[in-house]
Amino acid sequence: MIDDSNLKTKGFPTLEELKRLGTYPSDEAFMKGPIAVIECIEEIPCNPCEETCIKGAIKIGKPITNLPRLNTTKCSGCSFCISSCPGLAIYIKDYTYSEKEALIIFPYEFLPLPKVNEEVIAVDREGQSICKGSVIKVNNNKANDNTVLISMVYSKEYFHDIVAMKRL
Repeated sequence: MIDDSNLKTKGFPTLEELKRLGTYPSDEAFMKGPIAVIECIEEIPCNPCEETCIKGAIKIGKPITNLPRLNTTKCSGCSFCISSCPGLAIYIKDYTYSEKEALIIFPYEFLPLPKVNEEVIAVDREGQSICKGSVIKVNNNKANDNTVLISMVYSKEYFHDIVAMKRL
């Protein structure tokens, strides 16, 4: 687990903490296309992401309380791992989505569900409004184990900041 005052006082890790922990992909990895971001910071017995990854890109190993590690050269950004995570700690980011926009695919547990083409507010780890985003897909497939996956595009300017959305 991260032993840092921000996590202790606010309940979420900063980007710098994730980078220090070694669980946040490098800029080089992001430039290759969609890739999983695993913000799992709790050393608890859990490994569904490792079992679900069809590419073998996520490793926990032994003991089962290890934090998951992502092999960025194996990850294809398929998103199967997102709905397998009981802690909702995984999302996909794609810096290469378009010239001006990045893509994020993340789990969403609120009703009503957003609609395709709905304008939303993209938020950071603290839930603060950062920029506008647009929902491009709502994946409510049964294969997702009742976890809805939202695909949203937003300005590349805020690539590393955005982790989710809220409604206008």
